[in-house]
Amino acid sequence: MGSLLGLFFHSLGGFASGSFYIPYRKIEVWSWESAWIVGGVFSWILVPYIAAYLTVPDFMLIIQEASSSTIFWTYVFGVLWGIGGLTFGLAMRYLGMSLGMSIALSLCSIFGALVPPIYRELSGMEGITISQIAGSSGGRLVLLGIVVCIFGIYLCGKAGMMKENELSDEQKKESIKEFSLVKGLVVATISGLLSACFNFGIEAGKLMAVEAVAKGSDPLFQNNVIFIVVLWGGFTTNFIWCMYLNFSNKTFGDYLNAKSSLRKNYTFAAVAGTTWFLQFFFYGMGESKLGNGASSWILHMATIILTSNFWGLYFKEWKGVSKQTFRTVLAGIVVILISVIIVGIGNSL
Repeated sequence: MGSLLGLFFHSLGGFASGSFYIPYRKIEVWSWESAWIVGGVFSWILVPYIAAYLTVPDFMLIIQEASSSTIFWTYVFGVLWGIGGLTFGLAMRYLGMSLGMSIALSLCSIFGALVPPIYRELSGMEGITISQIAGSSGGRLVLLGIVVCIFGIYLCGKAGMMKENELSDEQKKESIKEFSLVKGLVVATISGLLSACFNFGIEAGKLMAVEAVAKGSDPLFQNNVIFIVVLWGGFTTNFIWCMYLNFSNKTFGDYLNAKSSLRKNYTFAAVAGTTWFLQFFFYGMGESKLGNGASSWILHMATIILTSNFWGLYFKEWKGVSKQTFRTVLAGIVVILISVIIVGIGNSL
């Protein structure tokens, strides 16, 4: 029953993450950096505080009493993850929701699943290590699922290159205004590598989650106190970069620009930011049921990929491509689905 609930919560989180960028498409006149940071205030500061306040007693006291080492590494991984989140937004900008999320999040799932057990192996930290994973039949199935996931990434990337060769610039920009395969692949790869640091931040802050449960928090919500510190780091990175872009692009006036519908823009940014945070709210619930191993992280990422590809098809991001290209991207999605099933079976064993 716990595994089924974990899968359900990860599916809710994946749907939220795969859908969060849609409200940004409704924002008018504002530059990308202005819309991104306004949404970020909700997703990285306001909503996490509200969630922690409602679910974790004395969450700020837990943070204040945590060791400096715990806070430092949780925050640092948040800063690194923030760079991944920033480039993730650029991947959506250059590749669209379907291809951008497929590549970035598949890479994120692989690194997020493998690095923590490797780190535990090397550092002697308590928890499941890579040798324990490789030494069991279930663990070997999880590793096989990761290999299958890599093949799915390859197919999605190949479909993107086929699309690049088949369509004119005008056709590509009908659904994705700034489509650029080269720029998109670069930022999606960086995003995939660094976005996995969120998982590392959860690992670094585990003692705070333990303390939250000891103070009476429902284990289902124990990670909400960790999210506060990780997201401080993410906000730091994104705030600095967006302020730099506001300065260099002379777009500070966006926030009070009478040419735009300010109420509409702020509302859609708030909805986007809130929806974005819900992915980790539900991830924390799913992780509490499945455990923070390779399977939990990959299930979360895969449900995001499936949702984003649904929206990519809905917004006709693959309109005009040949049947072969369309079959290739569908094959990539199916392969990623198969990898999820393999990982799920491995986890059950």
